[in-house]
Amino acid sequence: MNVVIYDNRQLSVYGNGSLTSLSPEESAVTIGSFDGVHRGHRKIISGMLDIARFRKLRSVVVTFEPHPRRVLTAHADESIEILTTLDEKIEQMAGLGVDLLFVVRFTPELAAWSSELFIEQVLVRMLHARNVVVGYDHGFGRNRSGSGKTLSQLGELYGFQVDVIEEFRIGSEHFSSTKIRALLKNGSIRDANAFLGVPYVVSGRVTSGKQLGRLLGFPTANLMLPDPQKLLPRSGVYMATTVIDGESYRAMMNIGCRPTVSDECDIRVEAHILGYSGHLYGRQIRFSILGFIREEKKFDSLDLLREQLEKDKKTVELFCE
Repeated sequence: MNVVIYDNRQLSVYGNGSLTSLSPEESAVTIGSFDGVHRGHRKIISGMLDIARFRKLRSVVVTFEPHPRRVLTAHADESIEILTTLDEKIEQMAGLGVDLLFVVRFTPELAAWSSELFIEQVLVRMLHARNVVVGYDHGFGRNRSGSGKTLSQLGELYGFQVDVIEEFRIGSEHFSSTKIRALLKNGSIRDANAFLGVPYVVSGRVTSGKQLGRLLGFPTANLMLPDPQKLLPRSGVYMATTVIDGESYRAMMNIGCRPTVSDECDIRVEAHILGYSGHLYGRQIRFSILGFIREEKKFDSLDLLREQLEKDKKTVELFCE
């Protein structure tokens, strides 16, 4: 999958520098923030991929970085915590079989564009759209003034067909990134994963800690998250898995303040990886969170903490059998 950044009308290849232009290849395109790449998003992307295969078009996902709400509410009290960092989104889109991920840098200037200007500049001139696939509630352009109807009208003008994907539900449950955020904040990992369609991912670079876990017999990988607005589930201990050098490992992850060993409430993410003894400092690593084990608590001694960690380890071993 190719990843191209569109920033102030300039193109670049993600991680590899400048790009003068895109190949003039006719495309099937879908547009959205796709935060979480949940099952509702996957239905829309799957619909676009089906059309691309049938019509022999390039498959393109247009997304935004940062999340538009981070720009539009920058001076408001509310801030949005994201479900997927850009790297996580890239990995998931590649796994779905998308040909091109077109990442639009979202700025206040871009937010002022009309829906017609965005379609003409990006979908038509840049991406040569012949099919545009959107969800039933899609809105775009200044103040989300654009809709499926707007798209259809512009499609007649610019020569592309519009397909609207109906809402995806589990029973009567409505899908949204907002709902998934609420479930994660409540520690309802399994319910959140059911909506996502895949386990929730937390990734980052491994940094050195105070070696307290090693003294307890439970060495941990301490994660430095790439984006401070990445949503973390509620504080507690979780079951997780990770892949290192092609091999899968089980892990028990702690998210929180570590109250037994620290008086400061500095939220950290650290994981004990079962059966792994190598060095990970400086490496990027991702964890798939599978379930909630228990709340974080302060123990009266390190021996009591060690006993609890042994129990947590057994829980992970049994769950991941």
